[in-house]
Amino acid sequence: MQRRQSSETPKQRLQVRPKNQTDLSAWRKGGRVDPEKSVQGHQSPKDQKNDSNQDSLEEALSYFEKVQDHVSLKKDHVLQKHLTTVESIGLQRGLPPEGFDVLLKVALSGKLADTVNTRLMKSLVPASVIPEDSVISAVSLVCASKCSGNMQLLFIRWLITMFDFIDHKEQLHALYGFFFSFLQDEKMCPYVCHLLYLLTRKESVKPFRIRKLLDLQAKMGMQSHLQALLSLYKLFCPELVTITLPGKTKTYFKNSEGPWKAAINTVRRKNQENPPTFQPLFLGTAQLQSRKRKWNTQLMIPASSTNRTNSEEDRKKNCGDLHSTSESFPVEQLQTFPQLLQNIHRLEFPSQMGSVLTNPLLLHYMNCIKDESIYLRLYYWMGQTLQEECTWCVADNNQYEEEFKGFLETVYKTECFLQEGFPSCEEFLYKSLPLWDGVSCRSQILRLVSWIPLSSFSEMKSHLYDPLAQLFFTSSLYFKCSVLESLKELLQNWLNWHVVHLDSESDSQVHSLNTTLSGLVNTVAELIHFVGWISTIALRLENNTTFLLHFILDFYETVCDMYLRYNLPLLIMPPAGVFYHALLSMDSVNLNQLCYIMYRYRTNLVAAKENEQSKKKILQFKFSNQTYQEYNQYIIAMVGCLWTSSVFQTDTHPQGLRMDEELLKKTAVQEFKNSFNIVYHPAMMGYATLFLQQAWPDDTTFNFSLIKGKKWNWYLEYLYAQGLEGLKVFIESSINRVSQTSRSKAENAQV
Repeated sequence: MQRRQSSETPKQRLQVRPKNQTDLSAWRKGGRVDPEKSVQGHQSPKDQKNDSNQDSLEEALSYFEKVQDHVSLKKDHVLQKHLTTVESIGLQRGLPPEGFDVLLKVALSGKLADTVNTRLMKSLVPASVIPEDSVISAVSLVCASKCSGNMQLLFIRWLITMFDFIDHKEQLHALYGFFFSFLQDEKMCPYVCHLLYLLTRKESVKPFRIRKLLDLQAKMGMQSHLQALLSLYKLFCPELVTITLPGKTKTYFKNSEGPWKAAINTVRRKNQENPPTFQPLFLGTAQLQSRKRKWNTQLMIPASSTNRTNSEEDRKKNCGDLHSTSESFPVEQLQTFPQLLQNIHRLEFPSQMGSVLTNPLLLHYMNCIKDESIYLRLYYWMGQTLQEECTWCVADNNQYEEEFKGFLETVYKTECFLQEGFPSCEEFLYKSLPLWDGVSCRSQILRLVSWIPLSSFSEMKSHLYDPLAQLFFTSSLYFKCSVLESLKELLQNWLNWHVVHLDSESDSQVHSLNTTLSGLVNTVAELIHFVGWISTIALRLENNTTFLLHFILDFYETVCDMYLRYNLPLLIMPPAGVFYHALLSMDSVNLNQLCYIMYRYRTNLVAAKENEQSKKKILQFKFSNQTYQEYNQYIIAMVGCLWTSSVFQTDTHPQGLRMDEELLKKTAVQEFKNSFNIVYHPAMMGYATLFLQQAWPDDTTFNFSLIKGKKWNWYLEYLYAQGLEGLKVFIESSINRVSQTSRSKAENAQV
């Protein structure tokens, strides 16, 4: 929809930027306009207010462009007025691109007192983008040392915070050496390292810079900001950085965006309120988008850091020549998978690593090209973002919970795509779980838990299991089921990692694999024991609810098949508190699932015993006799319960169902011996009733004692026809009589 035009003559505007840049009129209206078109029609009160703001800003910019030295803030009311105007507009709506050249020059020129310069710098929040030329001019003023050290430091912090708002960065990359020289300043060093980390490319890594960083490290000690930059240098040029750095580097820099964070959020909300047609053009090359928070803006494909020309002919040439031999391929031109394959060795990742998360082509690139520098950049950016945007760790972030949920969802989808968890997410979870209420972003947090990388048990116990257990025991039934589902997926992800890792190992790496396998077995075993512990307590707390038991058995359905399905030499039986609750469950689904689980346990244990006896495998972890003993105890209990009706006499488990006959008689239950066989079991009685109705439709007495002999076999066939496959495979594998009967029937049918 085109906007109505006005007959009023447009005002002469302050021309500070080139002709092709967004003008103040576009900023005033909240979108781009054609400067050759005039505006017609009556203005709304909102437009009149915008006109007033525009006039005030133009006057302020004109004043600061011509301001002289030694102007006192207290005595000069004009300065106070224009400074207030810039602050008000900058912190509420954001400044247009044309304003940055003027305001950066006056703030860094030393003409005004640091009090005024500081207020100006803190008001420099963009409504759309920041022109690179304005930043380069500001850097030249810093280089000339016309401003104080405090202003230089504030400018570096501003540059880090606004890094993603700068429209191009090629000239900024050319100033890498200038920024590097500021490492000498101990006060500025942490922030300069942060800026260098964002600017570093492979060609930036030079031997003299590595020596300088090592000298600084020897002087200052192992500082996190120096360690982060050295780690990045080592990834680009491992042959130049020969020192050993900690394997799990916590590359955190000091927070730089404090003075501007609230203003960026305010401007973002203002921009979201505008209709999409009238919004300013933000970072990106394809379409207009509202400016989300810092991490959300980075989910767009940013403008490439390569040089651009304004020529339409050059643009078409660059877009069309996909097979050129230039050093880098602009990331915004990457649209198809064939383009990725053709330019995979020339692709340069954007400075804004957040843009990678929603681009499948770049994620494919990460999967194919194992460039650790890319992962390190992504881990750093993600760790900083998670730490700063967490709604329950930062007091002022509660209002942004929905946005934070969306971000966590995006991170989770990226982990699923790459089939691996991010260390930065692991660190975030370990830090935030003790503070988490179990409600905020519940599904997103538990999904991230399922992708935690393998760690030592001591680390996981204190950082994951302990805080999760506290929430688990004090939260709702639904939360308990969600946690169990998340831990099941965590186990599956670990097992899948093991399968892939095992397939990729060669025979020459048997020794290292053996060590890795031992660690994996121990970590997986501790996870299974933890789930067994919380499951036993949860069943008591929730009165043995069927819904909870279903999620517990789902977990053990993965556990029972680890040896054959995932080639992991480990089997752990469920605790008695889980097994007997499932065996005596009043729900046939859970009983059927338990039967299937015990059948798979038997299959895996038999295979393990055969492999152990044949000694065919070099990497053979023998199962303990306790595992076989516990399985045998459970099988005796199940057969005695469901089949022979002798569970109260034959169960040998310490926590089992064995009882004195005198005690059983005191219960006054008739036929107590048969109470839990496949006819009288509470979970199976419904099937028995329906079977009697079909077999003896005229008999209304429901005499269950009729189901015996040949009718017992009919009843079994009836149960199998109802879809109780778990019960079927358990009985046919664990009870010889039925197995033989089934085989003889099959043979007769074939004849």
